Amino acid sequence: MNDKLAEQLFALIRSASTDLPSDVEKALRGAEKMEPPGGTAANTFAAILDNVRMARENATPICQDTGSLIFYVHHPIGTDTIAFRKAIETAAEKATKEVLLRPNAVDPVTGKNSGTNIGTNAPYASFKAWEKSEIWVRLMLKGGGSENVGTQYKLPDSALGAGRDLKGARKVVLDAVFKAQGMGCAPGVVGIGIGGDRSTSYLLSKEQFFRRLGSKNEDPVLDEFEKELHADLNKLGIGPMGFGGKTTVLGVFAAKQHRHPATFYVAVSYMCWACRRKEMTLRNGEAVYAEA
Repeated sequence: MNDKLAEQLFALIRSASTDLPSDVEKALRGAEKMEPPGGTAANTFAAILDNVRMARENATPICQDTGSLIFYVHHPIGTDTIAFRKAIETAAEKATKEVLLRPNAVDPVTGKNSGTNIGTNAPYASFKAWEKSEIWVRLMLKGGGSENVGTQYKLPDSALGAGRDLKGARKVVLDAVFKAQGMGCAPGVVGIGIGGDRSTSYLLSKEQFFRRLGSKNEDPVLDEFEKELHADLNKLGIGPMGFGGKTTVLGVFAAKQHRHPATFYVAVSYMCWACRRKEMTLRNGEAVYAEA
């Protein structure tokens, strides 16, 4: 069973690394059409889309930085999560050997690369029990460049004039994307975690990357917040790779969680245009794959 699960997870990794989700590709094509033909922005999008096509046709990684592996696993009560974790590691090591993943697990003290993408808390896997009989696995490949421009704010922020409310959250998100400029491989997707503590606000912001571009927020207040920010961020004119243009972000996703009365954190995570996410559902041991 573990060998079969490892192969199923390997197939999930391969798909995430080589095949960009259709909603992301559609957004990139739409952004290309908005730019003047022959201009720098249009040519940049054309190069990005050509890269997407070749990766899919040749089953090669979309980007040389195949990122950190982040798994979210929902499982029935009683699932052996230790065995599941081992299967994830086996799949990651195989994907690295077959050059579907670049070795990206480095010991921060010794500076040594494990060479297998396996290390302490690498790959990262979050396990959550639920009442369903199936196992739902979501995978995100998170690039280092986009991770570097993610940031967190503690409100109020006097320098930005940002108070403890959505107006304050809007100001810090604008600040974060403006400071990123073209770094992080724009146009990207912005994930926002409002509330919680320092760690949970970041976790909440990253989980937003599993939402499909164009999807509505279930909270009508946050849905309007997302739409306004999306429009405002694209007015910055940073454009693809920072070369200037009409599309600086492909999407903005926000979520909230309760906070301590003394704290108000806003985490801003950034995903590059190579928004690599896939999912699979295991029913009676058989895998069904889908775009996350």
